[in-house]
Amino acid sequence: MARESKARKGSGKSKRTRAQVPPVRRAWRWFMRRLALVVAVPFVLLFVLVLLFSFLDPPTTHTIWSEKRRLGDIDRQWIGIEEVAPSAVRAVVAAEDANYCLHWGFDVDAIRDALEDGRNRGASTISQQTVKNVFLWQGRSWFRKALEALITPVAEAVWSKRRMLEIYLNVAEFDEGVFGIDAAAHHYFGVPPKQLTPMQGALLAGVLPNPKNRSASRPTGNQRKRAARIADGAATIAADGRAACFED
Repeated sequence: MARESKARKGSGKSKRTRAQVPPVRRAWRWFMRRLALVVAVPFVLLFVLVLLFSFLDPPTTHTIWSEKRRLGDIDRQWIGIEEVAPSAVRAVVAAEDANYCLHWGFDVDAIRDALEDGRNRGASTISQQTVKNVFLWQGRSWFRKALEALITPVAEAVWSKRRMLEIYLNVAEFDEGVFGIDAAAHHYFGVPPKQLTPMQGALLAGVLPNPKNRSASRPTGNQRKRAARIADGAATIAADGRAACFED
């Protein structure tokens, strides 16, 4: 009986202690718990999506959705990376991120060079572009770049380099309303991507920085020169092993 009485007294003391917590402190604790929940849930959902997209194809992106809404329709057909001519895949890597197989999502040397030269473009890797295209939106805001920097290492850790590149090839815009290398190969050259020649693949890769103002089928003289450099770069990364991470 004495032991039970002691327990009841202890319980009452605990209740009185909780009741004595100032209302402001209770409100602050409630707010912090809700804030932690609000912050954590989006990141958990994002991680789940990254896991799912390691074997499921992203059904759409913000850019594809917005362009379809603006234009009424878009041209896009998902294909596996094995259905694309290897020279075309290498051309895209050579044009956009020659050290793709050597970094973990960020090309530190390219970032350093871009900062020293004062360039606005040139340091973004294929990994960063894929994350931006799949999970975020177009634009140059610091907030978007911060989110991109947070998500990129997660995607790099979960997806293989080959899978990352496969997703990029299927969501990149090659002309107004033309998304993915399958649609681009038919749109510009009337052939499936498996039949792209090395020069055609280089011309496609050359429109990626500015797809709405460049044409792979009607290239300017400067575009042809750049395509020739891209084709050379594609051959170089094949020879020196920088294409090993995404080729069979």
